[in-house]
Amino acid sequence: MTNPYRQILIAVDFMPDQARLLERTRQLADANSHLVLLHVVEFLPMELTDEMFLPEDLELEQKMAETAHKRLQQLADQAGLPGTLAVRVETGPTKAEILRVAEEMPADLIVVGSHGRHGISRLLGSTAQGVVHGAPCDVLAVRVGQSP
Repeated sequence: MTNPYRQILIAVDFMPDQARLLERTRQLADANSHLVLLHVVEFLPMELTDEMFLPEDLELEQKMAETAHKRLQQLADQAGLPGTLAVRVETGPTKAEILRVAEEMPADLIVVGSHGRHGISRLLGSTAQGVVHGAPCDVLAVRVGQSP
């Protein structure tokens, strides 16, 4: 049977248990897969003034994106994933950016971490849940951050 997943988007948030997410991806990918490792830097809340945005806020956001790109590249170098691997850092609302990049690729599969929150967080939803409901393709939500 051939692998149906050729374009795989892996959304990471740098939580300590990212190895589990990458291992699940490794099980699904092969030498013909094109993988994109994505991290989204959330917008920083910026106050509007008469002068619009303060340059310090924009510089901080840019530095956060640069740091994320370095960490993402290190993760990619250590991951040992098959196929071709690209790294991307986007800035914006996490769920919306994951879905946008998935459509742009276009992705056959999105791999996201699910932290298994309960209570009020579950009622309000999570990024993984939002991606599952809005995705243009299959989604694999890998439980991370908890014991199996």
